[in-house]
Amino acid sequence: MSSIYEPQAWAILFLPLASFVIIALLIRPFLNQRYSRLSGYVTIAAVGAAFILSLLVLKSTLGHEEPIGWVSHPWLTIGDLEIRVGILLDPLTAIMLVVVTGVSLLVQVYSQGYMKGDPGYSRYFAFMSLFTASMLGVVLSSSILQLYVFWEMVGLCSYLLIGFWYHRPAAAAAAKKAFIVTRIGDVGFLLAILYLFLHRDTFLAQGLNPFDITDIWAAALVLPAFAVTWLSLGIFAGAVGKSGQFPLHTWLPDAMEGPTPVSALIHAATMVAAGVFLVARFFPLFQESETAMHTVALIGGFTAVFAATMGLVMYDIKRVMAYSTVSQLGYMMLALGVGAPAVAMFHLFNHAFFKALLFLGAGSVNHATGTFDMRYMGGLRRHMPITYVTMAIGSLSLAGIFPLSGFWSKDEILLEAWRGGGLVNQLVFWMALAGVFLTAFYVSRMMFMTFHGTFRGGAEAEGHGQGAEHPVHLAESPWVMVLPLVVLGVLALGSGYVANPLGDLAGIPAHWFVEFLGGHAEPASLSLAAVSTLVALLGVGLAVLMYQTRTLSPDAVGRALRPARELLSHRYYLDSLYEGVLVGRLFYRGVARFLDWVDREVVDRTGDGVGWLGRNLGRGLAPIQTGQLQAYGVVISLGILAIIGAYLVFGR
Repeated sequence: MSSIYEPQAWAILFLPLASFVIIALLIRPFLNQRYSRLSGYVTIAAVGAAFILSLLVLKSTLGHEEPIGWVSHPWLTIGDLEIRVGILLDPLTAIMLVVVTGVSLLVQVYSQGYMKGDPGYSRYFAFMSLFTASMLGVVLSSSILQLYVFWEMVGLCSYLLIGFWYHRPAAAAAAKKAFIVTRIGDVGFLLAILYLFLHRDTFLAQGLNPFDITDIWAAALVLPAFAVTWLSLGIFAGAVGKSGQFPLHTWLPDAMEGPTPVSALIHAATMVAAGVFLVARFFPLFQESETAMHTVALIGGFTAVFAATMGLVMYDIKRVMAYSTVSQLGYMMLALGVGAPAVAMFHLFNHAFFKALLFLGAGSVNHATGTFDMRYMGGLRRHMPITYVTMAIGSLSLAGIFPLSGFWSKDEILLEAWRGGGLVNQLVFWMALAGVFLTAFYVSRMMFMTFHGTFRGGAEAEGHGQGAEHPVHLAESPWVMVLPLVVLGVLALGSGYVANPLGDLAGIPAHWFVEFLGGHAEPASLSLAAVSTLVALLGVGLAVLMYQTRTLSPDAVGRALRPARELLSHRYYLDSLYEGVLVGRLFYRGVARFLDWVDREVVDRTGDGVGWLGRNLGRGLAPIQTGQLQAYGVVISLGILAIIGAYLVFGR
């Protein structure tokens, strides 16, 4: 790596890390009372500087499809294996650096207003700084072991931030759930790393390091097919947990118990994006295994539809957005599974902006109404015009309506699946198309219930006149919260077209984003674009009939489809299955009973046996303790003779 790039790359990582250290060790203990807002300013300055450096790194990587920088330094040595840490700088890294630091910067600015007056203000910004640094560490790592360390730090930070209001039982439970469920997936990731270590001689014989990411790419061509498959599936297991893919998706909706800006950062640019990034980072390994590719595509396609169905019936605006995140991540995994990592990253790029916008918009709505329950909202477009317009842009982008950013990347995914051929690709294509309809419906339902009609009382009505934790204040949010919405709205409006235009645009080459990431841009299909847009408009139209014109009564439809509604409202009863059957019966009853048996039959009986043995040995040896010296002398003499005899027989 050029000496120009390495200091910039390390600075991007260490700036937010330094912010965490300064807040945790200096500001919070000593300056918090006098300078209550200082923590926020330090975080914004650090992340802002990291964002500027990320833009410079992106500029330096333009025109390079291969890694332009790779540097590592010795960490420790185990036999012939040298474990190294360092920086891997390629187009994928450059794009992710801009996304992570850019979205994080806007979230930090927004948090200045949203978290104002919170007693944990400094603690919040310390954790957010560490969260950002951890994700940047994942992105920049040149070693899978180094990546895993930062990967686990991301999980730790999510636990700290989801449970930020730890005095609330629901928040504490959600934090523990997120930590445990994601650890299940991480077991697979850890097993993949363990496999690399145990088979290090295979790598070393080829002159490769089993932990260096670029060497793992090269080893994919020489490893046995089964090894490539199991390595890929182990890595994918970690991605399934972090990105909330089926069946490890259950933690993500409950993670809404944390502050709304935390939800925005988790869902847009950090934790859930880490899973997609992980598969994209190791895509040269995945593409050598058809089994792994089909697994990624099928789980992604199924998750896209599965999660979207649950978004149809949720009333909590943040939970609607949470299920939309799970669904959209499914689209990204689908794209990876059909062999289009550049398209998956294109959708991640667009999704980061419109999903951060929607979550921050939900926080703005909560700031005014005191609730996240859409049944107690309505009519807010007159009171919050900027929030309304920006969230409308984000919603249309999420729905994939032309010409917003989501349209371009969604259609690229559909196109790649359709043209991929084969049964699996065709199956996931129809899953993705069904998801387009469902997404357009639930996001339109959200907009109509929140902003249209008449206001239904907010937190005061939700509390049935018993008061509310957050009073109702129907007015636009302060500028420090509105400004990030406007910036994200502009990005959601045009990022898709600017990043991947159909033709040259103001000096930007057509399809530069996909080609920059090493992908091949397929010619656009107007017929497919028309079909997907029509499907999305049908979803919007159905929402208009049910929640705007009331031509179809939502209550009547709900009664007619009551079994389906109950199933979706209870989230397919998967939480009950996991907690009641797997945890309650298999773990608590099965494992606990087994451990109880081990305690009684092994531990206790071993203790009793040792005591019995000691007691009986004492009784058996007691008679030889006569107290007569001549008897002891005879025994000693016989012992000496036995030792001499053994030496004469065996010692020569």
